[in-house]
Amino acid sequence: MNRLKQKKSFPLLMFFLSLLCCATVYAKIELTPVRLKALDVQPRDVTSSQDGTMVFILAPGELVIYSSETDQIISRSAIDKAYDRISYSEGNKTLILSARSSNQLKILRVEQVFDIALSGLPFKGPLEAKVTIAIFDDYQ
Repeated sequence: MNRLKQKKSFPLLMFFLSLLCCATVYAKIELTPVRLKALDVQPRDVTSSQDGTMVFILAPGELVIYSSETDQIISRSAIDKAYDRISYSEGNKTLILSARSSNQLKILRVEQVFDIALSGLPFKGPLEAKVTIAIFDDYQ
C-alpha cells in the first residue's frame, strides 16, 4: 500500500521539481526606427491598415489619414471632438470611432479614390462621371 502511494505522488513530485528547475529565458529585442513624422495635430489614438500602408490618426475634431508609402497625409476629415478611440477592421475596410463621454460609436467605410488623368484621351459620357475599376488579380 505504501508503494501505491509512492507511485501516485511521483508524477506530482516531478512536476514541482520541473517548476523549480526551469528558468525563464527572455529574448533580446531590437528596435529600429523606420520613420519619424512631425504632426500638426495632437493624436488621441492611432491605428493602421493590416498591410501598414495607411495610418489613421484620430485628433480632436479631425481624422487624419497618412500614407506610409508616400510619407504624406492623404486625407483630412472633420469629425465630432467627442471621439477619442479608433480601430480599423481590415475584413470590411471600416474605421470604428468611439466616444466614451457620449457613449457613441461611428463606423466609417474606407475606400481609396484614385485620380486618373483623362486629358487627351477619348471618352464617352459625362466628363465628371464616377468610374469603378475592378481588378481581377487572382485570374489564372
